[in-house]
Amino acid sequence: MSKNTYETGRLNLPFVGHCTFGKQPVCLDWDKIDADVAVLGAPFDMGTQYRAGARFGPRAIREASTLFSFGHGGAYDFEDDVVYLPVDKVRIVDMGDADIVHTDTIKSHANIEFGVRKILQAGAMPVVLGGDHSVHIPCIRAYDDQAPVHIIHIDAHLDFVDERHGVRYGHGNPLRRASEMKHVTGLTQMGIRNVSSSNKSDYDAARKAGSDILSVRDVRRLGTEGVLKRIPKGVRYYCTIDIDGFDPSIAPGTGTPSHGGFLYYEILELLQGLTRQGEVVGLDLVEVAPDYDPGGVTGFLAAQLLMNLLGFVFEARGRRNSP
Repeated sequence: MSKNTYETGRLNLPFVGHCTFGKQPVCLDWDKIDADVAVLGAPFDMGTQYRAGARFGPRAIREASTLFSFGHGGAYDFEDDVVYLPVDKVRIVDMGDADIVHTDTIKSHANIEFGVRKILQAGAMPVVLGGDHSVHIPCIRAYDDQAPVHIIHIDAHLDFVDERHGVRYGHGNPLRRASEMKHVTGLTQMGIRNVSSSNKSDYDAARKAGSDILSVRDVRRLGTEGVLKRIPKGVRYYCTIDIDGFDPSIAPGTGTPSHGGFLYYEILELLQGLTRQGEVVGLDLVEVAPDYDPGGVTGFLAAQLLMNLLGFVFEARGRRNSP
């Protein structure tokens, strides 16, 4: 049997070499992004209200992602009978991190926004690794010259605080700030549960802004198909995923854990269904704080979710674009 290039080249095991996302090529010249997906780190956690540490999230996710880079030319899923992320069709680059200026939220956020804009200008899909959830604000702001988006938000917390003691850009504010942007047409917020940082007036404001708020129990009661029916079809989606949307039994490495969260396949199946009824055009995954997780399982969860979601996105795009 003839051997392909993945069998005759370096074995390149996950623990060998430089630690980029999925061991994909580096692109540090942001004016020369030539890819379908560009991964940007946003190691900012000065927006936290409790435990810090998400500044190390991008490194943890990148390191975990090397596990999913075995060099087979793609990722075969026997249940779907699909090779996801074939290397000859989906190009991914890692462009490093946005520069973070300690104690300066505005400048740090501006640097993140600059990176996302560079990705969009290159015609690639942004994948941003947080950082705390405040990094969603510059990410979604960068879409202000793009076609409108509907935000898919997975989180334990509503993150719809307007302002407290002058703070408008912390990790409790991002979805409120996003709702104020003209290019955001609506929100679906899933996993919101129990006591959290938002009060009743925040929930009222979110619903007034067009948000459909679903708890974990709502999602389980409705089932995957029931939830998907509530989400607008045929539109552009931007996904913002807080790792604390998952139960801390599988995602302990986060600053604000909340029991009663999602399990892996609940979210995976929702996201796969989402890619089939509209186009995911960007995403951020935030609040991975590895120091609270000695086993590193939170980083593996984040990396595995991202790799699978990217596979679903481009497989669905291929279906839509095929004659």
